[in-house]
Amino acid sequence: MPILPSRRHAMAALAGLAFAGPALAQGLPAKPLRIVVGYPAGQTVDIVARNFAAALTKELGQPVIVDNRPGANGSLGAQEVKRSAPDGTTILLGTLGQMTINPTLYKKLPYDTLKDFAPIAQVSTGALLLVATPSFGPNNLKELIAYAKQRPGKVDFASGGNGITAHLAMVVLERQAGLQLNHIPYKGSPAAVNDVMAGQVPIMFDAVASTLPQVKGGKLKPLAISSLKRNPQLPDVPTADEQGLKGFDISSWVGFLAPAGTPPAAVNALHAAIQRASASPEVQETIRATGSELAITAPADFGRFLASEIRKWGQAVNDAGVQVD
Repeated sequence: MPILPSRRHAMAALAGLAFAGPALAQGLPAKPLRIVVGYPAGQTVDIVARNFAAALTKELGQPVIVDNRPGANGSLGAQEVKRSAPDGTTILLGTLGQMTINPTLYKKLPYDTLKDFAPIAQVSTGALLLVATPSFGPNNLKELIAYAKQRPGKVDFASGGNGITAHLAMVVLERQAGLQLNHIPYKGSPAAVNDVMAGQVPIMFDAVASTLPQVKGGKLKPLAISSLKRNPQLPDVPTADEQGLKGFDISSWVGFLAPAGTPPAAVNALHAAIQRASASPEVQETIRATGSELAITAPADFGRFLASEIRKWGQAVNDAGVQVD
């Protein structure tokens, strides 16, 4: 029996829907999704992106790829997403430094975090750890503050470079505690950690994941956690807030953003898919391995958080007196 035109058209429409897969039904184009990372392959943010890409491929039923665009502290990756089509197929896995420190650190930043991007979701947060060489006299933050106040400008601290999160975290601590410390910048955190272990510089902030093995091995002494709650991997280390610096809360984070102008339906579809993908054991284990924890937030909440972070880190950059042309 010949197929009538109306039935033929209906079957063609159904075939088209089946080919498009679940993504089209969720308000996203039936095209591969690209996650742009503004840092080299192998870095923490890249590893997180690749695990999310694998989980999102399953959730969306279509390919999700990672596109590394390293350079200028993440600025090249952010620019790539800013100028991409706002259709939900290109998103950025942004970092604290890239999205909230760079706006004040760079005189001529080619993007505006709040104007050029549509927040989708913060996905993780992780505290910094204040550590000291084992022979250093103070054994906690309260003792460090008392010690440094008696020696203004004579206590050194290390960091992996001018303007990075670990440097600016100490600037915030100085301002809040009323201290005057002496910054010793290095070319990367590993070199700084090595010199703190060796006793060349007494203290520094760094990521929990980077310092935990040395703390466990007795090569570094933990003084404080920078977040408002203790880290489950170091439950005996008190927070700075617990030690008298009320409200001191500094955490590194990553989150997804789309180009400005991306339709709300696409943003909401991406948020829902990211939230489901975060249940992947591989994603959860990767987040834990970085010393962080999952923190999936709604788009509007992430937007408000970005604005507050820009204000906080802008003040820290100005206090540190650092700027990049």
